[in-house]
Amino acid sequence: MSRPALPDDTELRDRIRGLDLDSKIRLLTGADLWRLPAEPRLGLSAMTMSDGPQGVRGTGDAPDETGLLAPAPSALAAAWNTELAERLGQLFATEARRKGIDVVLAPVVNLQRTPVVGRHFEYFSEDPLLTGTLAAAVVRGLQSRGVGACLKHFVANDSETDRTEYRARLDERTLREVYLAPFEQVLAEAEPWSVMAAYSGLDDGTVSAPMTENARLLREVLKAEWGFSGPVVSDWAATRSTVASAVGGLDLVMPGPDGPWSDALAAAVRAGEVEEQLVDDKVLRLLRLARHVGALDEPRPAPLSCEPAPEEFRLLREIAARGTVLLRNEADLLPLMPDAIRSVALIGPNAVAPYLQGGGSAFVPAVRTVSYEEGLRAALPEDVQLTVHRGGDARLRLPYASADLLTDPGTGETGVRADHLDAGGNRIGGEARATGDWTMYEGFGPATHRVVLRTELTLSESGTHRLEFGCAGRFSVSVDGEEVLAGDDDRGVELVLESSHNHPPQRGLDVEVGPQGRRLSLALDLTVVEAGGYGRFVTAQLRHMPPGATPYEEIAEAAAAAQAADVAVVVVGTNEEVESEGWDRTGLDLPGHQNDLVRKVIAANPRTIVVVNAGAPVLLPWADEAPALLWAWLPGQEAGHALADVLLGRTEPSGRLPWTLPARAEDVPVPDARPRDGIVDYAEGVHVGHRAWDRDGLTPAFPFGHGLGWTRWTYESVTLSPTPVSADLPCPAGGDGLNLTVELTNSGPRAGREVVQVYLEPPQDGTDRPVRLLAGFVTVQAEPGARVTAEVCVPARVFRIWDSEASAWRTPPGRYRLHVGRSSRDPHLTAEVNVDDGHLHPAV
Repeated sequence: MSRPALPDDTELRDRIRGLDLDSKIRLLTGADLWRLPAEPRLGLSAMTMSDGPQGVRGTGDAPDETGLLAPAPSALAAAWNTELAERLGQLFATEARRKGIDVVLAPVVNLQRTPVVGRHFEYFSEDPLLTGTLAAAVVRGLQSRGVGACLKHFVANDSETDRTEYRARLDERTLREVYLAPFEQVLAEAEPWSVMAAYSGLDDGTVSAPMTENARLLREVLKAEWGFSGPVVSDWAATRSTVASAVGGLDLVMPGPDGPWSDALAAAVRAGEVEEQLVDDKVLRLLRLARHVGALDEPRPAPLSCEPAPEEFRLLREIAARGTVLLRNEADLLPLMPDAIRSVALIGPNAVAPYLQGGGSAFVPAVRTVSYEEGLRAALPEDVQLTVHRGGDARLRLPYASADLLTDPGTGETGVRADHLDAGGNRIGGEARATGDWTMYEGFGPATHRVVLRTELTLSESGTHRLEFGCAGRFSVSVDGEEVLAGDDDRGVELVLESSHNHPPQRGLDVEVGPQGRRLSLALDLTVVEAGGYGRFVTAQLRHMPPGATPYEEIAEAAAAAQAADVAVVVVGTNEEVESEGWDRTGLDLPGHQNDLVRKVIAANPRTIVVVNAGAPVLLPWADEAPALLWAWLPGQEAGHALADVLLGRTEPSGRLPWTLPARAEDVPVPDARPRDGIVDYAEGVHVGHRAWDRDGLTPAFPFGHGLGWTRWTYESVTLSPTPVSADLPCPAGGDGLNLTVELTNSGPRAGREVVQVYLEPPQDGTDRPVRLLAGFVTVQAEPGARVTAEVCVPARVFRIWDSEASAWRTPPGRYRLHVGRSSRDPHLTAEVNVDDGHLHPAV
């Protein structure tokens, strides 16, 4: 692969020579949580970063700041459409400029190696080619408007359990062909302006080191071999060494102002442990980034003062609708004809409380949200009755204690009182709030050492009440003056990195209440957590469940409502307890009693549409019983409008699965994400995702690439030429390739889109190769009865394998087959290719 041409850096190097060592090193650690230092002598303004990739979160400086909440990356990937991905990148850039952001920490190109990984929703796909193609489009969109992308997390950071400690163990071939592949592709096709080094590390059998210190990958591969010219940024608080990280290829430590570089790095340079030219190179890379985003010598781009425009809302709505996957549609139940229905029962825990985005650093306080109920009410005719029924709670944790049960003991008013105490135990401030949720509470001054929460909890209903407390750090919980729980965790930033600060373990007790009721005095004594760049905070949660109705009573009520309605729409899925950064799932089952709910509703109404509101695979044991089945992802703020568009036929759900949906947990090739003795062993090698299903000959519930849409397609013919026939169809990642011209006809009753997918079947000549691998795709659209031509470029690199002995790529000779079809398991046409001396020739 040819290295991208670098701009002339002569003038930048001259500027750097005018700085002393300490001034240069000061630029290599963040000024605070999100900002980089300025240096007037270089003409360098401060640059600001922000989390992505489901929106642009901002810096948090404005407590009430909101933003556009896009569908999760897995939803975008389900559209299999680079044009949509590039438009979303452009929208992110506009949103970033509204918030004064220069670099968005996105996209994420780690792979969905296992369906239980906590950040599955935040990744595009289980497939490296689909991931790289769509991520490159997002980067192009972002950077076309002067906002930098930060490609992350480099590399093999595909699990959340012990993510700051574990080492990924994988052979060189697997690393090159699978996990480095999307990074390499995005660098070649879109040239992102920064890359983030992961928390985790790599173990190649001889060296075990965190990614922030991995000179072989950061310096030799990323920078030297691939020609990456921007800065390598640490994941937040990932850098733990001075010399090893500095010589290993890291360029910027985040967050700041504290960290392992600063004075320690200056001392290492003066001691000869780190060459000063390495420091100069790091500064040069930062200046290149600054030049790209307009932070060098120019008036800074002024933050856009405009509010989000209607067309931006429409784009988010379009992505959510087009990414929706129609998995089943028996008897053409969908789309619904509004004039043929008089009543709709909207059912399910996620119908009442949609899960719009995953938890963790990607979280964006949305400028608005449209619930499924709101979307359907706005879309259905006024004379159509819409009823809503939860059908049971799917959360594993109890709800927060209701405000009307809490009394501030100091004032007698509703709420919880917080007393701020200094190190000597003296009260120096406080406040009261009417809530049992004090997660990440920071409302105190620098002298506060402890926060004591006090409230009176009034329980009037007789029976057994359940209380649960969730606290992080060092704490003590007392009930009526008696300590019932305590913790002694004195860690700081580690609590943030493992998400204990916003997802603390719940510890509970049962309280018996008689006919006269009972009043409890609660006190939660919390020591302030010192979390470095993440600030100072305490965390406490008070949860409560009274005696009451069982979920089965709610399910019976929902089934009765379904039976009385013309159509039942059941929305099931995950929630913030299940899919989040910071922890991995322990299984694939839907939480709560949702499977029982679905079966009861299907039995009650044969016109039932089941909608799955989840970013990652869940088991659907009733899938072949559902008359219609839609996968609606974590759809972002326009959820309700998008679902209504799909149900009523306004937008075709043209999505295709970007991963494989298992039918049984025991079939999953990589069933968990847990390290063992600090190692995550990638023993499956190059057989990731759908490749493993093909290798093992297993049948999933629905295969990779599956999706139906509103119409039918007839694949007529495929022809093969050695080079792309259109100047507008460059092969991904450059270089030579083959062009497939596919003729197909929309043979159904409605206009529609089709994702034409091409899979390469290599010769099974003794080398361990996938049975099939994705080699290219393109989306086309046509009116009913119309014939359309699809051109798909298959890059030469999909034929290659990594030769570990020679440390080089090679293309094994032989006869290859290219299967063209609608999914990895649904081929319609085949073309053959001969490879000799590394050259590709259409077989005669």
